[in-house]
Amino acid sequence: MKKIRNQINRMCGVIAGKAVEAGRKLTERSGEGYVDTAVKILIAVVLGALLLAGLYALFKDTVLPTLVNRVQEMFNYAG
Repeated sequence: MKKIRNQINRMCGVIAGKAVEAGRKLTERSGEGYVDTAVKILIAVVLGALLLAGLYALFKDTVLPTLVNRVQEMFNYAG
């Protein structure tokens, strides 16, 4: 009986510690969240697209010819 009581007390202590840690995380005001990371990725994609569009406008030619060939081959259903 004593072993079971000790084990239950240890488990309650672990659960209480996890609850305190979770409460601390919920009230924390610093750190990086999922929204911040998503916004950073979105900004990087948009800047990359703008850079590529700028290169196309500057050279008025295909900047990545192999990419164009691969895309055309992907959508070539006839053969």
